[in-house]
Amino acid sequence: MDVSFLGGPGPQRGVGVVAPFDFALDRELWRWTPDDVSLHVTRTPYVPVEVSLDLARVISEHETLRDAVSTLTEVTPEVVAYACTSGSFVGGVMGEHAMCEAMSRAGSVPAVTTSGALLEALVELDVRRLALVTPYTVSVTRALEEYVAQAGVTVTGRAYMSLTRQIWKVTYREVVDMARRAAVRGRLGAADALFLSCTNLPTYDVIPQLEAELRIPVISANQVTMWAALRRLGTWAVGPYQALIDTSARSGTGTGTGIGTGIGTGSALPAAGPVVPTGSVLPEGQEPPDVRGAHGVSDAHGVSDAQGVPGAQGVSGVPDEKQQEGWT
Repeated sequence: MDVSFLGGPGPQRGVGVVAPFDFALDRELWRWTPDDVSLHVTRTPYVPVEVSLDLARVISEHETLRDAVSTLTEVTPEVVAYACTSGSFVGGVMGEHAMCEAMSRAGSVPAVTTSGALLEALVELDVRRLALVTPYTVSVTRALEEYVAQAGVTVTGRAYMSLTRQIWKVTYREVVDMARRAAVRGRLGAADALFLSCTNLPTYDVIPQLEAELRIPVISANQVTMWAALRRLGTWAVGPYQALIDTSARSGTGTGTGIGTGIGTGSALPAAGPVVPTGSVLPEGQEPPDVRGAHGVSDAHGVSDAQGVPGAQGVSGVPDEKQQEGWT
């Protein structure tokens, strides 16, 4: 069949993405990307270090970021994004600014990072009090709390998983359970929003579910990264019923309307596990009791077998818990 009359594909605008070597959720980034934008993804070199503050520092060295951005030069992206939360908050707010400058100089284009995008999103949503969900250890979680505190944001509660590898295998059910624990109203009051940290944590499909249940905006690492990068192009990320992206969804938070999902506060949802203490971070080396809650048995590295709790019921509106690498 002659298709020459079609004139070829339409023009594409490019976003360069620098990701850590262990990044496994390329497909999730694409789900926030409009059809006329292409993602050009490159990775930092492999280092034999598990997820930790040490790894965050290694993969965010300026020379590493400059080299990664230089590999994208030929495809001429209009903006470059460093898609790593811990790598971009480990040096604090000033360190994040320095990363952007190093990347921008290397590519001669605007640069954003996940943690910088997080702060932009908090301003956009007028958030002063934030609940945190992380797959990290306590030390990495504390570093994230210190980062947002530098921007004047108070953390009202947090839940974390103490994982050091294969974070992309966390299931949607686990993310939802952790979100419920982090958002419990504590001595510091209720959160204005919830942040799901780590670009290797799958989040796209649970955001509308959680916003409907918690009645606050829910933002995630991959979401804010794409949102901020695309704003530099003068365009918008795509995503239904997500308060950051869809301004009409913001009016639903706090009103009990379900934000377009048909899920109300009385929906049948699996019971949450033990509540992580809110308003404080536990001392280094001390873990909250059964902090992994409903994730099944963990190995010596703190990695869940992702089998869930025997007999647990599915989450309404959330895909099956068998969701694994490549299914985002």
